[in-house]
Amino acid sequence: MTIAKTGNIYPEIFRFTMGDFEITTILDGLVQRDGPYPIFGQNVDESEVHKLLRENLLPEKQFEHGFTPILVNTGNDLILFDPGNGKLNEKHGKLISLLESSGYNHNDVTKIVITHCHPDHIGGLMLLDDGYFSNATIIIGETEFDCWNTGKNIPEQRKANKEIFEKICLPLTDKMEFIKPDQEVVTGITAVNGFGHSPGHMCYNIESNNKTIFFAADITNHYVVSMQVPDWHVMFDDIKDLAVESRKRILSMLAKDKTPMIGYHMPFPAVGYVEEKNDGGFKWLPISYQLSF
Repeated sequence: MTIAKTGNIYPEIFRFTMGDFEITTILDGLVQRDGPYPIFGQNVDESEVHKLLRENLLPEKQFEHGFTPILVNTGNDLILFDPGNGKLNEKHGKLISLLESSGYNHNDVTKIVITHCHPDHIGGLMLLDDGYFSNATIIIGETEFDCWNTGKNIPEQRKANKEIFEKICLPLTDKMEFIKPDQEVVTGITAVNGFGHSPGHMCYNIESNNKTIFFAADITNHYVVSMQVPDWHVMFDDIKDLAVESRKRILSMLAKDKTPMIGYHMPFPAVGYVEEKNDGGFKWLPISYQLSF
């Protein structure tokens, strides 16, 4: 008898409590691609990147890239941070089905927070065209929106991205509210300057009942090659030097304060801690049961 193989299975929903908030991370999809070099380590020799990967028992010429939107239920609001790929990539845009599997309905979402306007973070806004998220206001950084709208500080490599922004975001301006660093989305959820990955890239500090977690979005795009050596340039970063500065500042803060972090591209469930190393780099410590108590 031959038993057919059914393919790989990945966990796709993770939920925990943080103070009075309930937080859900959702795996919107996975991409296997060539690299990490030259996407990561653009300012060093390829051999240095391969050496780091070997030391971490990772393939030298392939890597996996996940996409993780998060839901924060405050009791009064259900807030979706970055609606994922959506209709831009049907293969990896699974948000609605997973949201429903997690126990929510799309109409429960009261706010959609956009950390930045790269395609894998705004593609899900196209779902509004089909009647989804009809009760939600869109929150977006003022600097981020203005830069994409005017083209200021948008590199040439992002020309197609700007066209996507114009197609997806501009028709939704009547549903948008704009936010600056240090302003609150709601009580307990505060915007943090993470500029560099995109011109106005924003992170968010989430605090409830004296407990804190930090949504770092794309401050680091890989748990080894842009975390252990934060000075390495990343193709995805629009303003390279500023991205390095923000990455080091925020990772250092999280390590010092021992604050757990959610990263949009960290290995699912995308929750962990940051440990500072003696060489100025950082190490990713995936969550296990720390948030269960």
